[in-house]
Amino acid sequence: MKRWNDAARDALVSGSAASLMSTTALAACGGAEVGSPFAPTNAVSHWLFGERATRANRPSWRHTGVGYATHHVASVFWALWYEKLFGERRRDASALAALGDAAAIAALAYFVDYRLTPRRLMPGYERRLPGRSLFAVYAAFAAGLALGGALLRRARTL
Repeated sequence: MKRWNDAARDALVSGSAASLMSTTALAACGGAEVGSPFAPTNAVSHWLFGERATRANRPSWRHTGVGYATHHVASVFWALWYEKLFGERRRDASALAALGDAAAIAALAYFVDYRLTPRRLMPGYERRLPGRSLFAVYAAFAAGLALGGALLRRARTL
């Protein structure tokens, strides 16, 4: 198992990839479902700005900036667990196994986000997107974790 310091360093890469991929999914789903690619990311800032953030459709530093920053920090947090639990075994794992590990972390994140977290601290984009879009967002998050892990693995073999 990786040391915490090594896992934290690697989580910056895998978490950033997961954040970018899931934010892309949020934007695509937001554009398709509510007519605004910014609405789901804006909704994430509800923890700070209240319900008004869940109705914001236009980009702004206040809602989009805080929403993305919050989402990014949460992505790196979950990536820390991905790296700590599965990072060492990824050296010898197939791409499919790495994606399975990433899917397990994404499923855990979903469970914690929607079953254990108080409403004020939930992600917020569930207020703008239907369940099928949430599935796409968490799937993109898992793909980003696996991609970030693959990038780390490749960088270490060069």
